[in-house]
Amino acid sequence: MLVCRGIRGATTAKENTVKAIHDATRELLNQLIEANQIEEENVAAVYFTATPDLNAGFPAAAARQLGWNNTALMGASEIAVPGSLTRCVRVLILFNTEKAQRELVNIYLNGTEVLRLQGAESG
Repeated sequence: MLVCRGIRGATTAKENTVKAIHDATRELLNQLIEANQIEEENVAAVYFTATPDLNAGFPAAAARQLGWNNTALMGASEIAVPGSLTRCVRVLILFNTEKAQRELVNIYLNGTEVLRLQGAESG
């Protein structure tokens, strides 16, 4: 049965530059796409967030660079929680799949694995 499911991922950019933000986001998207066999035509929407210290560029532009030109993309700023991870980009991809939720792979790169341990990501 085809259903809409969500997968999550996070990474950090090396610095607050357009190149660093796009490079980190593209790496994350490529791994999510490969691990979950995602095709753009099955993607309903992608939601990106970045910590307030990343303001040099839009993480969503990385999806366009990968050729996702027909997908709804949205970006927002994370809440500035004192002591939280810096230079962090998060993504939520909503896509149609026949896979069970337990078969989906969430990806955490470049130090963002701590988000799962600290409970900063729900679910």
